[in-house]
Amino acid sequence: MAKQLADTTANNNEQTKSERVYRSLRRRIREFELPPGSRLRKNEIALEYGVSRAPVSEAISRLADEGLVDVFPQSGSFVSPIRPRDIRESMLIRTGLEVEAVRRVTQLADSNLLKQLDENLAAQETTLENNDMAQLDDLDEAFHLIIFGAIHSPRAQHLLDTARALLDRPRFHALPEDDRPRATVREHRRIADAIRTGDPEFAGAAMRVHLSMVANAIERELALLEVDNDK
Repeated sequence: MAKQLADTTANNNEQTKSERVYRSLRRRIREFELPPGSRLRKNEIALEYGVSRAPVSEAISRLADEGLVDVFPQSGSFVSPIRPRDIRESMLIRTGLEVEAVRRVTQLADSNLLKQLDENLAAQETTLENNDMAQLDDLDEAFHLIIFGAIHSPRAQHLLDTARALLDRPRFHALPEDDRPRATVREHRRIADAIRTGDPEFAGAAMRVHLSMVANAIERELALLEVDNDK
């Protein structure tokens, strides 16, 4: 019994380490600290994060499953290039999932869910005033997670997480353009207000408008990327 408990604790610790490495590497890829083509050397990463190679391997495997890392046997692991076709497909998947999710959530929304959304929006406003784009992006992701998590669908959540992972880089790069940060917060507030009405079609429309604006910003980034690739 003691051995089983020790093994369970060890496994949990490894999972926690892997999650920490995964989240950090994903953030660094999102923010182009690790640009496309960067080689991910497991020994160096393990040393940097103070972990063994196992959590690093697991983290890289997750990033590869999401399309953020390319793994070549005998050659190594590299941050994947931004592939416009994959980005557009991911945006299609995200839109379909999130519009349907908010429609369902609107019919089930309670005071606790609305409170979580309001608190998140208040934090977004504060972060906007501080001009902290990285924190605003984290709160953006959390806002959508509050809504999607309310439908309690792990398989759909996994599909959404994978789609959002590929969108991270062009979306983060597009976020500071023009008035996009402030517009994003306004669109989020309209979604929350639509949920509050209890009208699923209204909420679905609010989400669709928001995601269409996200898609437009991403398309502008992809257009620049495609021009650069043609040079």
